[in-house]
Amino acid sequence: KSSVQTIGEEQIQNPYTELLVLKGHQDIVRFLVQIDDCRFASAGDDGIIFLWNAQTGEKLFELHGHTHKITAIAPFSSSDASEEKNNLILTASADRTVIVWDCTSGRQVQKVSCFHSTVKCLTVLQRLDVWLSGGSDLCVWNRKLDLLCKTSHLTDAGISALVELPKNCVAAAVGKELIIFRLIPSNDESEGWSVLEVKRLVDHQDNILSLVSVNDLTFVTGSHMGELIVWDALDWTKQASECNFWDSSVHPDVQPEIKLSQSPNETSVQHLTSDEECVFAAVGKGIYVYNLQMKRVIACQRTAHDSSVLHIEKLPNRQLISCSEDGSVRIWELREKQQLPAEPVPTGFFNMWGFGRANKQANQAAKKMQENPPVYFLELVGDLIGHSSAVQMFLYFGELGLATCSADHLIILWKDGERESRLRSLTLFQKLAQNGDLQPKF
Repeated sequence: KSSVQTIGEEQIQNPYTELLVLKGHQDIVRFLVQIDDCRFASAGDDGIIFLWNAQTGEKLFELHGHTHKITAIAPFSSSDASEEKNNLILTASADRTVIVWDCTSGRQVQKVSCFHSTVKCLTVLQRLDVWLSGGSDLCVWNRKLDLLCKTSHLTDAGISALVELPKNCVAAAVGKELIIFRLIPSNDESEGWSVLEVKRLVDHQDNILSLVSVNDLTFVTGSHMGELIVWDALDWTKQASECNFWDSSVHPDVQPEIKLSQSPNETSVQHLTSDEECVFAAVGKGIYVYNLQMKRVIACQRTAHDSSVLHIEKLPNRQLISCSEDGSVRIWELREKQQLPAEPVPTGFFNMWGFGRANKQANQAAKKMQENPPVYFLELVGDLIGHSSAVQMFLYFGELGLATCSADHLIILWKDGERESRLRSLTLFQKLAQNGDLQPKF
C-alpha cells in the first residue's frame, strides 16, 4: 500500500512558522468567509458568527441570532456606487432562517423566517444585485430581503450547491441531477421577477457534491462516486469527463495501491477549485490536477493525506494548499518532471567512428520529446500541524497568512515567521525613535 508522503523538520519553502490560535467557538467551525483584505467571518455548529482581524487575530464582533448550526454563509457587499461601500454577510441556519449582518457595526440588519426547510446554500449575483437561497426550492431575493420569486418544491433532498452561469443562469445540484435555471428580471419597476427551469442534466450516476465555475465558458461538477464532468457554461453540453481517479492503470506513473475493496468515500470528489488552465480536485484522500485543454489528469497525489481531503485551493504561484479530516494542512507545488534525452553519449563520438545513424537517432529523440507533453508531479513542500481534529476549510490572505478552521472548535492564523519578525523589529525601531532613544549619546 502506498504510504502518505512525509516531510521533515526542515521545510525551507514553508513560510508559516508562526501561529495564532483564535478561541471563541463552542462547536465545530465549518465556514470561513473573507469580508475584505484584512477581515473574515467564521461560523459553525454553535450557531454563532465571529468577525476577526486577519492581521492581529483580534475578535471584532460576536454575532448571536441563530438557534441552530450554520449551514451556509456568503459575503454580500453593496454594489451601489453612490453609497459608501457596505460590507454585509448572509448566514443560513438549520433553524430555517437567514440573517443579514452588518460587518461594520456587528448588528443584525434583517432576518427572514419564511423557509419551509433548511437553506443549504447561498449565492450572491452581484451583477443582478440579488441573492439566491437553495434548499427544497430556489428563492430569489433583493437587497431589502423581499422575495422576488421562487421555484416550486423540487425534492426532499433539495439543492446542495449553486454556481452562477452566464446569461442570468445558475446551475443547481439536486441529488444526481444538475438543474439549469434562468432568472428573468422585470423590464419595469414592478419587480415581477421569474425563475424558469430550462434544462435538467442527468449525466452523473451519483449525488453531485461539488461545483466550480472556471470562466464564462466552462464549469465543472464532481460526484460522490468520483465522476468529474466539464460542462459548456453557455449551452450546458458535456465537454469532457474523468471517472477513473482510482484506477492506477489510467495513471501509470503513480504507485498503485493494493486494495481488497474500493470504499465509495475514497473516490468522492469533496471539493473543486480551478484556474484558467486546470481543475484541482480533492478526491478521497488524494489531489488530482486535471488539465482542461488536454482533457486529462496531468498530475496527482493519490494519498495526499491520511483521511479525506475536505478543501483545496490554488495559490497565485504554482502552489496548492489542502486540508483534511486527519487534522493536517499541507502545501504542494506543481512541478515539471525533468525528462532526460534518450541519448547517453554525444553524437560527435559516434561520428568520429563513422556511426552515421547517431544523428538520425538524436533527431528522432528530439522529435519524440516535442510530441510527448511535459509530465508534472505534486511535491509536498509544507506540513502545518496545529489542529487536533478535522480541518474543515481555510482562507488564504496573501502576505497576512492563512486562516484554518477545525472540528476542534479552533481557528488558527498561520503567519510568515520572517515577515512577522521584520514587522516587530520595525515597530520597536519606530518606538525607540519616537522616545528619542536612538539619539547618539556623548
